[in-house]
Amino acid sequence: MEAMIRVSDVSKSFVLHNQGGAVIPVMAGAALSVRRGECVALVGDSGAGKSTLMRMLYGNYLADGGRILVGDVEVSGAEPREILAMRREVLGYVSQFLRVVPRVPTLEVVAEPVRAAGGSREAGEARARDLLARLNVPERLWALSPTTFSGGEQQRVNIARGFAHDFPAMLLDEPTASLDATNRAVVLGLIEEAKARGAAIVGIFHDAEARAQVCDREIDVSRFTPERAA
Repeated sequence: MEAMIRVSDVSKSFVLHNQGGAVIPVMAGAALSVRRGECVALVGDSGAGKSTLMRMLYGNYLADGGRILVGDVEVSGAEPREILAMRREVLGYVSQFLRVVPRVPTLEVVAEPVRAAGGSREAGEARARDLLARLNVPERLWALSPTTFSGGEQQRVNIARGFAHDFPAMLLDEPTASLDATNRAVVLGLIEEAKARGAAIVGIFHDAEARAQVCDREIDVSRFTPERAA
C-alpha cells in the first residue's frame, strides 16, 4: 500500500538571532513513511527532535532540505494557501494545548473542523455531541467557552476537536497525557477507529502502554541527529 506520509532526507537547523546568528543543526537525513491504517510512534530522548519533526510535517517549521509529502501535498515547498487547505482536509493535529477564539461555545469549537472541510452545521454539531459525550465533558459545559475550563477538560475538548473530521492523516502529540483511565481508554479507542477507517497516524506517546496498544512501529528520531547522520 502506498504511503500517505513520506519524509525523505529532511534536515533542519535553527538560527539564534539573539546570539549572533549562531546556527544550531538539529536534524539531518530524517526519513520515514506511514501507510494508511498505520500508526507510527516517534521515540527518542528529550531534545532528539520529535516535536520538530511533527511541526515540519504540519508546516509550522520549514525544512532546510529534503522532501515531506502528506498525500499529494509537498509540504516542504507548499504555498501558505496549500498548507491551510491540507490542514482543513487532509492532516489533523491533536496538540497538547487548546488554542481557540475566546467566547466561542465548546460545541462550535469541536464542530468547526467538520464545517471547515465542507460538512453541514448539523453534521458538525452531531459529531461534536458524540465526541464530547464519549470523552465525558459534561453537557452543561457545551454552551460555554472552553477557555474557562480546567486543564483536563480543555485537553478532552482538544482531542474531540482533533477527531471531529475524518482526516486521512493525523498527528498526535501526547494524546493520553494526564488523562484518567476512563478517558485514556476512550482516546485509545478513537485512535483504533481512525486506523480502522484508514488514517495514517504519526504520534508522540510517552505512555509506553498506550504506544504498545495502538502503534504498529516505532521510529527512533535520535538517529536523525546530525552527529549520527554524518
